[in-house]
Amino acid sequence: MFEDREEAASKLCLKLKSVVKDKDIVVIALARGGVVLGKIIADYFKAPLDVLVIKKIGSPLNSEFAIGAVGPKNTVYWNYDLCKALGLSQTEKLKLRKEKEEQRRAQEKLFKSCHIDFKKKSVILVDDGVATGATAITAAIFLKKEKAQEIILAIPVISKDTVLNIKRYFDKVCSLKIIKTFYAVGQFYRNFPQIENDQVIKILSKI
Repeated sequence: MFEDREEAASKLCLKLKSVVKDKDIVVIALARGGVVLGKIIADYFKAPLDVLVIKKIGSPLNSEFAIGAVGPKNTVYWNYDLCKALGLSQTEKLKLRKEKEEQRRAQEKLFKSCHIDFKKKSVILVDDGVATGATAITAAIFLKKEKAQEIILAIPVISKDTVLNIKRYFDKVCSLKIIKTFYAVGQFYRNFPQIENDQVIKILSKI
């Protein structure tokens, strides 16, 4: 168990040191929790930091259970097996996507994010943990569209089932813990406060 996001980020820095080979790197943090870790990792590697706003699309039966996600420039990911199991129609999927895209655009505007050129860059994508993997996969799809040279996923903790599926979207996956029984990211932190928009803005203002 990690004390907090800061401790997890410090431990990730040490592990990433043996993974990151390219000196021309950028650190991309998933909003909002990933930004706390992203700032520490970016400072450690003396790399530029940016924030990526991805919004998970929750199941109509449970909004916390991700069946997909939306990202910048009309990037979308669906877990088609889950969508089929839920019997979602194309109309229902479009409605869910539109709702999340509106939220995503508003937050992206607030953070003034996505201003770095990713082309031919090695990107370290950071979050505070990965459960279903929908947001991380969507981010990877977006970064590939932006012609990133290498995409490294850096997370303190990830579900064992998810890591098997997610590896094909990334060049490298750097994690501190791979967990079989995974309910929520917060269960692996003693202190796991909600990160608010103003905290993200404050961190980004120090770049």
